[in-house]
Amino acid sequence: MSQPQIDQHTNPPPAFANTAFDVVAIAASAGGLKALSQLLSHLPSDFPAAVLVLQHLNRSHHSLMADILRRRISLSIKQVEEGDKLSPAQIYIAQPNYHILVNSDGTLSLTQSPLVHFVRPSADLLFESLANSYQNRAIAVVLTGTGKDGTQGVKAIAKMGGMVISQNQETSEHFGMPSSAIDTGIVDLILPLPDIAETLIQLVKEGRG
Repeated sequence: MSQPQIDQHTNPPPAFANTAFDVVAIAASAGGLKALSQLLSHLPSDFPAAVLVLQHLNRSHHSLMADILRRRISLSIKQVEEGDKLSPAQIYIAQPNYHILVNSDGTLSLTQSPLVHFVRPSADLLFESLANSYQNRAIAVVLTGTGKDGTQGVKAIAKMGGMVISQNQETSEHFGMPSSAIDTGIVDLILPLPDIAETLIQLVKEGRG
């Protein structure tokens, strides 16, 4: 069965003010809620980039993830809806059972096209569409999780000049997803979970250095 068509537009959306990177996409699976809560709670309320969060969840259940994260996080949080426009200082949480695509105009699309590597939402599709739309102004982060989702997507991020960060083995509850990303050889930074938020703040504000 065919996968959703990723926008092939070549010009990225207008950059946000005072950012070297406009969008951070974070993918996690098993053990992810705890890791995401820790990471996101250390981002300031004026974080100048948009943050996309994809966590593999049971497709048949309503997600309380946004409500759970709001208890600890200073940034505004919303569950993704069709047509949402990416904005700085905003966290967008993937809906269960929907792939997310980042469009060339900075909006988000939802699709229930077939599972990718047995999952929906797919980090691969998210990262690939983000790479195509935001090119070298995108950061992909792979956190704890089983399986290999995100591995093809991080290759797309790197190819377009974006940055790729992976959680290290010592702080990952499950190292399948981070390990698979690292095995590509294109991960820029392999970091302990407590260091990722500070690194993102520095990268978004100052660039690669």
